[in-house]
Amino acid sequence: MQSKILAARTGLTLLGRAARWAAIGLFLILVCYGSAGMVGGAIPSNPDWKAPESGVRIYVESNGIHTGLVLPMTAEGVDWHDLLRPEDVRDPRYAAYSHVSIGWGERTFYLETPTWGDVRLKTVVAAAIGSDRTVMHVEHVPEPRAGADDDIRAITLRPEEYRRLAEYIRGSFSSEGRERPAHQYGYDVYDVFYTARGHYSAITTCNSWTGDALRHAGVRIGAWTPFPVTVLGWFAQ
Repeated sequence: MQSKILAARTGLTLLGRAARWAAIGLFLILVCYGSAGMVGGAIPSNPDWKAPESGVRIYVESNGIHTGLVLPMTAEGVDWHDLLRPEDVRDPRYAAYSHVSIGWGERTFYLETPTWGDVRLKTVVAAAIGSDRTVMHVEHVPEPRAGADDDIRAITLRPEEYRRLAEYIRGSFSSEGRERPAHQYGYDVYDVFYTARGHYSAITTCNSWTGDALRHAGVRIGAWTPFPVTVLGWFAQ
């Protein structure tokens, strides 16, 4: 009997040690990931780029978790009406707004984490491991007011830069179809999710997609932008 108790205690001790080492390992992984992301976000791509005095004004926005690009519905030969139709949103009247906010991400992560209060560890871990279930999140919005919000940055692009940006964004949409957002997740009558292309992971996040899109356009941005701050930090308020 005594030997069984001793064995049980030994087992619990080993289990406790394993749990502590696992926690330490997870902490180190998160620290390394965070450090790598900040370093990658600080290394400039397109280092010689400077915003022109005039051109197409777009915006980068963040809700603290996801970043997106706010674009005019029509500008410099780019017209989003053919892809982002009024009938796609729950209330088509919102499609009359002058701008759209477009972001890319993992389906479950997007639907279940519209705000920090909705973040769940299992959702984050599942998305970080990797998923091919990606979506485009589109909101029909009025033009933001630059400087009115700390989480919005205005960027002016040359016409050719804007067309390259639009080309990248269009390439992220899949032709497989559309799906309406579920209202219980906190999304409203003016937004919609579309099936997307691409594989989501801890490396290719919604924020790195935003950085990739701007980099493709030729804008000065970090080499790897996995976090909102690594995107917004490149542009003055």
